[in-house]
Amino acid sequence: MRLLQPLTFGPATAANRVMFGPHFTNLGDDDRRFTSRHTAYYERRARGGCGIIVTEGASVHDSDWPYERAPLAAGCGPGWAAIATACHAHGALVLASLDHAGGQGSSAYSQRELWAPSRVPEVNTREVPKWMEAEDIAAVVAGFGAAAATAVGAGCDGVEINAGQHSLVRQFLSGLTNHRDDVWGADRWLFASEVIEAVRAAVGDRVVGLRMSCDELAPWAGITPEQAPELAARLVGFGVDYVVVVRGSIYSAEKTRADVHEPTGYNIDVTRAVKAALGDTPVFLQGSVVDAGQAEWALEDGVCDGVEMTRAQLADPDLVAKVRDGLTPRPCLRCNQTCQVRDARNPIVTCVGEPTTGRETEDPDWYAPTAHARDVLVVGGGVAGMETARVAARRGHTVRLVERSDHLGGMAALTGPGGPLVEWLAACLADAGVEVLLGTDHTAARPGDVVVQCTGSQPGRRPYDVADGATVLDVVDVRRGQRRASRSTSFVSLPRSDCAPACPKHRERPSGSAAGAQSPFQAAPINAAWISSAASRPCATAVTVRSSPPAAQSPPAQTPASPVRPAPSTAILPSTSRSPSGVPASFWPMAFITWSAAIRNVSPLPESPFPVSTVYSNSTSATASSP
Repeated sequence: MRLLQPLTFGPATAANRVMFGPHFTNLGDDDRRFTSRHTAYYERRARGGCGIIVTEGASVHDSDWPYERAPLAAGCGPGWAAIATACHAHGALVLASLDHAGGQGSSAYSQRELWAPSRVPEVNTREVPKWMEAEDIAAVVAGFGAAAATAVGAGCDGVEINAGQHSLVRQFLSGLTNHRDDVWGADRWLFASEVIEAVRAAVGDRVVGLRMSCDELAPWAGITPEQAPELAARLVGFGVDYVVVVRGSIYSAEKTRADVHEPTGYNIDVTRAVKAALGDTPVFLQGSVVDAGQAEWALEDGVCDGVEMTRAQLADPDLVAKVRDGLTPRPCLRCNQTCQVRDARNPIVTCVGEPTTGRETEDPDWYAPTAHARDVLVVGGGVAGMETARVAARRGHTVRLVERSDHLGGMAALTGPGGPLVEWLAACLADAGVEVLLGTDHTAARPGDVVVQCTGSQPGRRPYDVADGATVLDVVDVRRGQRRASRSTSFVSLPRSDCAPACPKHRERPSGSAAGAQSPFQAAPINAAWISSAASRPCATAVTVRSSPPAAQSPPAQTPASPVRPAPSTAILPSTSRSPSGVPASFWPMAFITWSAAIRNVSPLPESPFPVSTVYSNSTSATASSP
């Protein structure tokens, strides 16, 4: 398999052609340094077989502070050294990403002016940057050189210069952002060439890579796919060992690492053109390549020499090892729900399918074989229940799973992009010998059974009023075939929430109930770790554990959020409200995929089959009540 073959670029040879690219993590500290969390995070991907690790971009000059925990290269030496040592132990190359966000940065943290080629406002914040003067340019160029020297001195195999998204280098190259009438505008290549030469002089015979935007999606003035091959070839001539082809500009930041609404491999055509222009210089394909089959095809078809598969390795850090062993990795859904973390709230990078991502220093080894095998009954066949059953079976327990409906996967099987994850989990259950009982509303627990109730979410409060005579259909009911929609039907995305009692904001009373009213939820014992972590988790994440079957419950009272009553023929738009964690309502049906709030963030009991709150074995029956 070509994907697993070694790749040589410059003086280095990678064990395979898979790259874990630079991205925001928020794993740093308040002093803008790499931390032990970074080390564990990158080491985990190296241990999983990744050949090339490119660390989070580090600002090369203190004029750049684009987000609160953005690393600053001047203080990154010890962190780079720790990361390099940990990853080299597994045979991975480590490259330090060097960056300056320029006009796409933020003054919120530095409380100083932004630096950019021209006074082009940042699109999202409307901040107008300072027009860089000659001494500013010289300082940043010197900063790139100094940062490169620090990185290789710390043991990194080389560096990667960012001329892609959020990059001052790209801003000098592009007519969108470089409106200067001096030498730096007359020759837009000049700044990039001086940066590359300064870095090359600093690293000597170590690797110098270039991450380059080859399509700014703004053909009226930006870099276009037609211009990119010539641009890449000229920049390589200044001392570049490989090129990663990306896309995006100030007007399309979301297009650089696009979600499920974009096709996979969207940079294939421009990558092929750049490779044709670069001869023997290796070229990497980036752009929603999350499937090893597509990556292998791109290599075999001559599109590229290597493939960046960053989000795929967030979803499964063992991707390379599994491909090598003929196993199927956990799929990346490309939902961008918890892995896009350039956010003022500083969320930690993680994954809805693999919640240990980003928390490698906190979580134990979930798959350590148990010394006390038990019989486990999992009630509820949604993603939380399936993952619970999978982990328990892998640890050596005998597992049964019961589900009231006729299919596994719960909401994820009906809405959103969660289908591939459901299919993967179902295959894992079959391989592990888990007994799955569908269409089962009630089952008797056997003596000694450990029962875990994972019964999913409930319809949330509607944030709108409904006019008399209007017909409102839940898309879930339509997808299940329980309701039929006419051609004129408008669909509404309803949030789903069963957060009480897990959510601290609703521990006293569920959403929609009057103050002081008795909660219809019986609060199960939940430890402090769950309570503290649930504040930052989607409220739709719900796995409750009870010692007896839950009684029939009435839904909370529904209070209209707005007095506006649309006419029966008016389209009712999806809600734009957000959960306490900031997850859009349109993602709430998927939010319970983040089963970590129910399984991971709790302290395991002694001899428990797997980490879960209030595991018990004295129940005589359990009721499946998943929607």
